[in-house]
Amino acid sequence: MRRLLERANKIGKPITRAVLEEHGPKTPLFPGVDGWFDRINAYGREKKLALEHYVISSGNEEMIAKTSIARHFRKVFASHYEYDAEGKAIWPAVAINYTTKTQFLFRINKGVENSWNDEAVNRWIPLAERPLPFWRMIYLGDGDTDIPSMKMMRTQKGTSVAVFDPDKWNDPKFKKKIFNLIAEERADFVVPADYGDGSQLDITLRGILGKIARDYAGYREM
Repeated sequence: MRRLLERANKIGKPITRAVLEEHGPKTPLFPGVDGWFDRINAYGREKKLALEHYVISSGNEEMIAKTSIARHFRKVFASHYEYDAEGKAIWPAVAINYTTKTQFLFRINKGVENSWNDEAVNRWIPLAERPLPFWRMIYLGDGDTDIPSMKMMRTQKGTSVAVFDPDKWNDPKFKKKIFNLIAEERADFVVPADYGDGSQLDITLRGILGKIARDYAGYREM
């Protein structure tokens, strides 16, 4: 992020909040994403579940916040800059990578919806008292930086789903990567990134939610 600032300033096109926000609406989305949130939320209500959606991304927060689907997110944890009074980026305020992504899962787990309160996220809270237990979380990852989080999610009894660009399916190296995700127990499911109604991803997530609803009903009865 610092290197990007340096290069932008060098060519006389400084990075500003406004410039980054302009790219948000132009961000390409996988098929079916626009309508997926309304459908999956409705399905959750059928199962007596109130779904919450979070983003943990090494991408830019200002861009994500201006996408067409941003209104569906309870919270976006992403890389972002510090700005001066005129909105010019001056320094990377938060930089998220493959290891720090796991930290934000614990923040969500403990109900800490910011990136700065380290005392709260490190405070011990009994598992039964945490706002969002890991076993009720579903982590969708679509890149290499998601692998540690997917692995951690499985060890914490949550569910990890790897989604992949179907256009890359014929690449032997890509197939090997998917093979390793399954063989090394990093992902519970691996599906194409098609969020359309009735797609493999859609059916898989409905099934996971159905299991959570069933398990939660049993948990409440204990």
